[in-house]
Amino acid sequence: MSNQLSSLLQRFNEPETLKMAKLGRELRAKGIDVIDLSLGEPDFDTPQHVKDAAIKAIHDNWSHYTPVPGFLDLREAVCTKLKRDNNLDYKPENIVVSTGAKQSLANTILALIEAGDEVIIPTPYWVTYSELVKIAGGKVVEIRSKTEDKFKINAAQLEAAITSNTKMFLFSSPCNPSGAVYSKEELAALANVFRKHPNIYILSDEIYEYINFVGTHESIAQFHDLKDRIIIVNGLSKGFAMTGWRLGYIAANTEIAKACEKLQGQFTSGTCSITQKAAVAALTGDLKPSQEMTEEFGRRRIKTIELVRNIPGIKCFEPEGAFYIFPDVSFYYGKSDGETTINNSADFSMYILNTAHVSCVMGDAFGEPNCVRFSFANSTVNIERAWARIKEALAKLK
Repeated sequence: MSNQLSSLLQRFNEPETLKMAKLGRELRAKGIDVIDLSLGEPDFDTPQHVKDAAIKAIHDNWSHYTPVPGFLDLREAVCTKLKRDNNLDYKPENIVVSTGAKQSLANTILALIEAGDEVIIPTPYWVTYSELVKIAGGKVVEIRSKTEDKFKINAAQLEAAITSNTKMFLFSSPCNPSGAVYSKEELAALANVFRKHPNIYILSDEIYEYINFVGTHESIAQFHDLKDRIIIVNGLSKGFAMTGWRLGYIAANTEIAKACEKLQGQFTSGTCSITQKAAVAALTGDLKPSQEMTEEFGRRRIKTIELVRNIPGIKCFEPEGAFYIFPDVSFYYGKSDGETTINNSADFSMYILNTAHVSCVMGDAFGEPNCVRFSFANSTVNIERAWARIKEALAKLK
């Protein structure tokens, strides 16, 4: 049977985030108390006014097929949000709503990338970025960032990575997994490089926009002379605790928006009607629940950093956004508890899962083999329990 499957399946890997969550569930099914620090999902409920809007939409019979790019009122709401939060001017024809930001990314990459095209991605990056480029037939060009640089690249690194085949630059701010947040000045320096290379598109994943601990979110689309080459990806999963509702969107020039609409028309058509009506309420309504959620993540961030810094050998950058830490754990490579030897981040992650019963995600999946991602989208009680277990497990390694 395997020799009858498409060769496309050999181009890319299963997301390690989902794989680790699956392994955690399997242990949990055996009665083991596993603390999940692997998945990137807020442990909060969707705000009540958003749920109320969805219930009203059901009663109002919004139960039919939707336009491929999204309802007009939702695309107008996205434009309102972009003006209110980012001072960016877009029209509904620039917006395409999809079934999650992952589909928004996939649409954009498939619309722009083909065999021979190079896509520059700074490390660390979300696991799906590289795999989508591979699905499209493109080549991933990594720019390695460093813990001491707060996992951000500079203009010189960007310039050095560009070739005649470079078609796209893909990044996130705030970043999953590192928590890095680019300032306006840092983005301006990158923008100066892009001005010298007019054939490069910039795909900016801003899904963690509201979960920012260091100030106002800065979008690279604010540099208006580059705006036609910039595709913003955003959505509701992180900032509104709406992971299961599945809604993302792009803001792009009309040619790219129409291309994404054409692709989506053959894959999924329009996304869920009820979710779209709820999204209007989320984007135009009270942001206080989102702000309170970020404040709680901020408290957990402080606690997590405090706990991690009590563990010998772990080097940890203090995240500026999102809800992860991404420590360098290479100090433990080559060490053993007498039964298991840690050779890499995959071994480290599996050791923590099987010994401490805490799930995390290996750094190789994010392009950084010395690191491991831990989420703090869990209760403070569970975070404290998890890191106590991790400290005990690591103390066994000699």
